[in-house]
Amino acid sequence: MAVVIEGTPKRIGLALSGGGFRAAAFHLGVMRKLAALGLLDKLDLLTCVSGGSIAGGSVALNWAAPDKLDILDRYLRTRSIAVSSFLSGALDPFETRLEKLAKSYDADLFQKRTMAALSAGPRIYFNSTNLATGNMFFFVAGGGGAEEMGDYELGIVPAPDFPISHAVAASSAFPPVFPPLRLDRSKYGPAGPVEYVTLSDGGVYDNLGVNPLLRARNGLDYVIVSDGGKPFTVDDRPTESGARVLEKGLDIMMEQIRGLEFDRLQHRYLAGKGPKPLWFSIDSTIGQAQAGDAAFASLVGTNLKRLSDYEMDVLTRHGSALVEARLRGYAPELIA
Repeated sequence: MAVVIEGTPKRIGLALSGGGFRAAAFHLGVMRKLAALGLLDKLDLLTCVSGGSIAGGSVALNWAAPDKLDILDRYLRTRSIAVSSFLSGALDPFETRLEKLAKSYDADLFQKRTMAALSAGPRIYFNSTNLATGNMFFFVAGGGGAEEMGDYELGIVPAPDFPISHAVAASSAFPPVFPPLRLDRSKYGPAGPVEYVTLSDGGVYDNLGVNPLLRARNGLDYVIVSDGGKPFTVDDRPTESGARVLEKGLDIMMEQIRGLEFDRLQHRYLAGKGPKPLWFSIDSTIGQAQAGDAAFASLVGTNLKRLSDYEMDVLTRHGSALVEARLRGYAPELIA
C-alpha cells in the first residue's frame, strides 16, 4: 500500500477524530480528496475515534468495493440514531442503549461482521477509553496483522470474532447519552484484576486518536490528522448553571488535550522520533474552498443525527479542501 518516493516506500497513517456524524462527513470529504489524489488506497493505517470510527469502519469493511465512499455518504444522509437509541434504550429492561446503538450500526453498516472481516484493508484502530484503568483501549485489525483488543496496562488479547459494531459503539459511546460497553472476563480475560472493564467514548481519552500514529511498530513516515471535533470557541455569555459549568469544564479539558496532542506530533517529528505530521481542524479558514465554509461546518451539531444535503455538501467540500491544502503546502512529494 505504501507510497514510493525516490525509490523508497513511505508509510502513511490517517487519524479520523470524534465529533459525531459531522466529523464522519468531514472525514468523508478528506477521503474523497485522498482518493482523487491517488492516496486513499495507499494508506497503511487508520486510527479512529467516535464519529471517525463510524467513517473508518464503514470504509475499511468495504475497502475493495469501488463505491465504499458512497456507502458512507448514503448512510450519513439517511440515518438518525442518537435520539431514538437513547429514548428506547432508557425504557427497555432487556437491552442497554449501547446495545441498541450497536444493533443500529449492524443493521445499516456492518451486517454482524467481526474484526476478522477487516483483513483486506489497512491496519485500523477503533479507540475507546477504559474507565477501569484510565487508558486508551483499542480494537485493531487489518493490514496483514492479527485482530486484537486491549490496553497496555491490562494486556492485549486476540479478537477475530469480536463484532465490529460493538467496537465502533464503544468508541462512540459518548456520555451521558450512551452507557459504556462492559467487558467481563469471559470476553476480555485480562479484566481479572479489576473484575470487568467499561469502555466509553474514545474522545474522553483523546479525541484525535494520535497514539497509534506514534507507535514504533506501525513505522509511519507521514501522518494526516483530520480533526472534525469541537474546537473550543469564545462564549460571549458564559454560564453560571452547574450542569453547563461541568459541560464547559469538559470542553476546556478536551481542548487542552487537543492542543497537547498537536504539540506532541510536532515535537516528536522535530526531534527525529516521529513521522511528518499534517493536521487541520474543522474551524480552519486556511485552505477553505469557499468563504464561510469553516464557520458553517463548525456550527453543525456533533450528534448522530441525519445530515441534510447542504450540510453534507459543505462538510465534505471543507474536508476535501483542507486536506489538499495541507498536502500541497507541507508534503507535495506525496502527490507529485
